[in-house]
Amino acid sequence: MEQRPRFSLTTTVLDAPSAQDLAAFYERLLGWPRREDEPEWVVLVPPGGGAGLAFQDEPAYVRPVWPAGPGDPPMMLHLDIKVDDLDAASAYAVSLGATVPDFQPQDDVRVHLDPAGHPFCLYL
Repeated sequence: MEQRPRFSLTTTVLDAPSAQDLAAFYERLLGWPRREDEPEWVVLVPPGGGAGLAFQDEPAYVRPVWPAGPGDPPMMLHLDIKVDDLDAASAYAVSLGATVPDFQPQDDVRVHLDPAGHPFCLYL
């Protein structure tokens, strides 16, 4: 039996119409610095280590719809972000350009959409 090779998840990549614009949103939201900064590619890293978040330009980007209905482009993933104050964190995210959809499936989680339409959840 073969031994499993070593795997390390280093980064989650989000496509966007503008990598620079979406990276700037998450840079302000999370307070993470840039490790790479190219016109069409940006990588943010958490100060304490761990997997980062990257953004790449996608000219054919199609904004997901959440919650998706029949024929809508669905979300392919979402980010879960732990916060210490749900109301304050939600207000801050909105001040940076996030939106809060009407449909919220849980009382203790707040679903948001980033400026490119990617869903992310804030939770306690």
